[in-house]
Amino acid sequence: MDLLEVYLLNLAVTIAMFLVLTFRAWVEFKNFRAIWQEMEWRKTRKTAKEVLEAEKDNFSKIEGGPEVYDILCHVLQVQED
Repeated sequence: MDLLEVYLLNLAVTIAMFLVLTFRAWVEFKNFRAIWQEMEWRKTRKTAKEVLEAEKDNFSKIEGGPEVYDILCHVLQVQED
């Protein structure tokens, strides 16, 4: 093998490794965003559950309140205790 061929092979391998690492970083970034969004949604649901539990009495005092409370629990995916 000529020295130029070795250099070109080395360049090709280096470029291929760079492309693979770039692809893996992109995949990890997408996974990170998905995990981050899930964490934010869990935090939102926890806060909504706390607010709904604190205001359950107010919902029961108004007309149609229990239905609205049930709808909010369903929409925000909050389990009633």
